[in-house]
Amino acid sequence: MLLQRRPPSRLLFLLHCYAAAAATLLLLLLAPSPAVAQAQHHRHHPAGDGVIISQADYQGLQAIKHDLSDPYGFLRTWNDSGLTACSGAWAGIKCVRGAVVAITLPWKGLAGRLSERGLAQLVGLRRLSLHDNAIAGQIPSSLGFLPDLRGVYLFNNRFSGAVPASIGACLALQSFDASANRLTGPLPAAVANSTKLIRLNLSRNQLSGEIPKQIVASPSLLFLDLSYNNLSGAIPDAFAGSSSSSSSALKASITGSYQLVFLSLAHNDLDGPVPASLTNLKKLQEVDLAGNKLNGTIPAQLGSLPDLKTLDLSGNALSGEIPASLDNLTATLQSFNVSYNNLSGAVPFSLAHKFGPNSFAGNIQLCGYSASTPCPASPSPAPSAPGSPAQEGTTGGHGKSKKKLILIIVGIVAGALLLLLLCCLLLCFLTRKRSSGAAGTRSAKQAAGKDAATGAAAAGGRGEKPAAESAESGGGDVGGKLVHFDGPLAFTADDLLCATAEIMGKSTYGTVYKATLEDGSLVALALRTRRWTGRRG
Repeated sequence: MLLQRRPPSRLLFLLHCYAAAAATLLLLLLAPSPAVAQAQHHRHHPAGDGVIISQADYQGLQAIKHDLSDPYGFLRTWNDSGLTACSGAWAGIKCVRGAVVAITLPWKGLAGRLSERGLAQLVGLRRLSLHDNAIAGQIPSSLGFLPDLRGVYLFNNRFSGAVPASIGACLALQSFDASANRLTGPLPAAVANSTKLIRLNLSRNQLSGEIPKQIVASPSLLFLDLSYNNLSGAIPDAFAGSSSSSSSALKASITGSYQLVFLSLAHNDLDGPVPASLTNLKKLQEVDLAGNKLNGTIPAQLGSLPDLKTLDLSGNALSGEIPASLDNLTATLQSFNVSYNNLSGAVPFSLAHKFGPNSFAGNIQLCGYSASTPCPASPSPAPSAPGSPAQEGTTGGHGKSKKKLILIIVGIVAGALLLLLLCCLLLCFLTRKRSSGAAGTRSAKQAAGKDAATGAAAAGGRGEKPAAESAESGGGDVGGKLVHFDGPLAFTADDLLCATAEIMGKSTYGTVYKATLEDGSLVALALRTRRWTGRRG
């Protein structure tokens, strides 16, 4: 009988170890790593960090939801205990470590009011974007309790009341845009307290009062738009810190040089001059001061702004000439408008050539910007000290163009006067010729009538029969001739017109009449085909 051999125990142990290692390796290969699982979780919830929201932030969001009207149901996701609020499940909410840092709900048709208490509890909020909705009421003053707030975007809503001065406590604020609302009252200077503020837009509201100089003196601002309000007074001459306080100087030391690129104060009730300190903003690209009551002259130093692309000073009461230095901007300027002011003098040639007449219209004393507004001839200026070669070249060019324009105008006027004079002379000549011809005809007829009457009378006195040529007299208006054959007295056709007549007889040569003149004399008349013949009885 054969005995079966058993494997040694050590071999079995090794086989078991190998099997366990293979199973462990297979599990490691099939199971996802923690990094992959976390990446997949974030890919499903891009706005969340997976941390449960804090109780204070949860209560703040619930208060905001309670005061807002949500006709399209975008806030329905804000309905659980808050466990998923920071995992990306709540619409428009972004969290960092369980704290709400952003509320982004534009174009959602939201109405109602923005909760004062709810915002105050979101102490970690950095961005509030509710633009293009229909939210009304006041802008909550509790914004000043949010030290990390950096961007507030409330434009295109129905907010009313004043701009909260408490927003000056947000020292990290970078952008504040509440344009196109119904805000009223003065503009608080504290809005510019932040040393990081780069964008301030409160246009298209009903703000009143003066512009605080702290705002225009802010060295960090890139964009300032206060247009379409009811702001009044003079524009502070404090741009680029020209009359700034020590706090503004501190801001400049923190943020560097002044960076303002866009400035619009258009369509307010501002008066006074255009601030000369604008010329210190070397990065300025767009300036719109239209539709105010600004007076004084246009600062010549504006021509030293190298990047200026838009300059609109229309609809004010500016006077004086357009500075020739603005000719230097034609290479960069894309829009230029000084229409409807009280400007005078000649428009610089390059500006007139690049921009159309609409940019200069409404200035009665302004000339040289179109063919219909030529500049009048002016007396030669008094000799002055010689300037730089460039200045002399510019002056010479302008002088030559003015001389050419004057010569053209003088030539046109002289030609028109000469043509008018020739027409007058021709008319006088024709009138005189016609008058002399008519007078000669009348005098010839009168002389012939007198000679005929005299000859007939003389022949009758002598008892002679005058020749037909000498005895015929003009018949005047009747169109024939009256011939006297004998008789001591002569009579005229006019005497026959006043006489009474009766027929004595007819023959082949004509008809014979017996006529009684006004003085009672009897006359025998023979009417022939072409002539009247008469014989005094």
